[in-house]
Formats: sequence, structure tokens, C-alpha cells
Amino acid sequence: MGAAVDRLVEVVAALREHCLWTAALTHEGLVEYLVEESYELLETIEEHRPDGELRGELADVLLQVVLHARIASERGAFDLEGIARTLTEKMIRRNTHVFAPDGTLRASFPDSIEEIVRSWDAAKRAERPERTDPFAGLPRHLPALVFADKALGRGERWLALEDAAGGTASADVPPEGGPAGPEPATFATEEELGEHLLGIVRAARAAGLDAERALRAAVVRHTETGWRAPR
Repeated sequence: MGAAVDRLVEVVAALREHCLWTAALTHEGLVEYLVEESYELLETIEEHRPDGELRGELADVLLQVVLHARIASERGAFDLEGIARTLTEKMIRRNTHVFAPDGTLRASFPDSIEEIVRSWDAAKRAERPERTDPFAGLPRHLPALVFADKALGRGERWLALEDAAGGTASADVPPEGGPAGPEPATFATEEELGEHLLGIVRAARAAGLDAERALRAAVVRHTETGWRAPR
């Protein structure tokens, strides 16, 4: 695998030097390709396409990383090896349930997902103890439904960490870690949920409203006001 990756780095370097189109690429100019390739990979996974197609789509995403690394290395910032080193260090630092601080394996490992999630969240929070906002760093350009789900999840896990540390939730944060409101509808299957969401979008269109923008704005409002975790 090392030789294949080294050759890929050489090929991209040659393209940056001898291909005018590739040489003109910038971090900003590559954004649209990263988004496109990511959605193509998502579609391949969700449609359970053959492994050959999955490998090809993963290769297209990897190309984006290698191109960004090459552009950064040309200005003396970092290279692909630096990216890999940073990722390795982060995986060791955040997965304290698997690794000791020196990177060696621990003698035993948790047997529940809940414990693993708590460990990950605690390690991540320890990296930036000055952060008191659980939603800091949450990309607002995520699709609105993903944005809402991620925000709810962060709120819930933040409250769990506060409880574990002996803190008390503020009056502004409901027990479930999300915005207060009417009782949520319940669904037995994702098909039922999908039909419900489609009905909401249909009603929004009939009223001349943008459902995507409306949900995103609601999440932003709640994360900036009464949806904050205790300080």
C-alpha cells in the first residue's frame, strides 16, 4: 500500500507541474468537487453498488485529499504525511477507551457503545476545555436535516457529560437536549417518517416556503439562544 500511495503523490505532483488545469486548482476551487465526489460516494454506498464502484468513488474522494495536501505543501504548510500523522494522533487522543496516551493498546475495552461515546466526547471536550458551547464547530452548511440531527445529538451528549461531571442542566435546556416544543410525532418505520417529512415539504411548497431554509434557521436560532448547554 505504501508504494501505491507514494506513486499517487508523484502523479499528482506531476499534474500540478505540467497540467495547466490542475496547476490552477486552489483549496477554494476544489470545494465543489469534494462535495460532488462525496455525494457520489454516498449514493454508491446507499445503493449497495459493486465493490469496484465503491473503490472507484473512494479513490475520487482520496484524490481530493491528495490534491489539497499537494497545494498546501507547495507553500510549505503541510503534506500528505503530515495529514496522516495528525489523524493518527487524533485517533489515539480521542479513543482513550482503546489507546493509552503513548499509543499502546489498553488491557481491556468497553463492551457498550454508550460507554465508548461518553469516552470519545469527554476526550474531545478535554482538548478544548475553554469551549462552553456544544455546538461550536458544527458546520451550518450541512443539509438542514443532518444539521438538526447533529445539533440534537450534541446537545444530548453534552448534557450527559454535565450529569456525569455532577453539573446541573440550565433551565433553557430540556432534558432531551433539544429545543422545547410540542410533543413529537412517533413513527414505527423510516417509511412512515419519510412520508411525514414529504408531507411537511409539500405543505411548505404550497405555502411558498422553503422547508430546507426554515429548518436550518430554526436550528441556528435554538443553538444561539435557549438551546445552549449549561455554562
